[in-house]
Amino acid sequence: MDSSATVIITSALVFYTIGVWSERLAGRLKPWHLGFFALGLVFDTWGTGMMFEFVGGMTFDLHGITGLIAIVLMLLHAVWAAVVLLRKDEQALQSFHRFSVAVWVIWLIPYFSPMFFAMAA
Repeated sequence: MDSSATVIITSALVFYTIGVWSERLAGRLKPWHLGFFALGLVFDTWGTGMMFEFVGGMTFDLHGITGLIAIVLMLLHAVWAAVVLLRKDEQALQSFHRFSVAVWVIWLIPYFSPMFFAMAA
């Protein structure tokens, strides 16, 4: 695989992790967290597009399907974060991290699955 796609996907992991865990530790969703969610989404989508080109399209296996689900969830996560920030609902701002951590954990499945499959082979 092209190493630049790996660097871009790993950048997505770094950005998304910073956004999710800094929000969790702060105990309140802030606009800059949304910025990191968005950077994670952009880099993940960009890297995934590069990987699609490398392998010739979508693969309908655990990695491909969970990867698609993860990108959709990241998009929903970013949109919902923007809605919560715009509404300024204090309870939602303080509890949003539960959704963030859940999406992050799901995102880790397609990130790490190639490594697990390689170790099992």
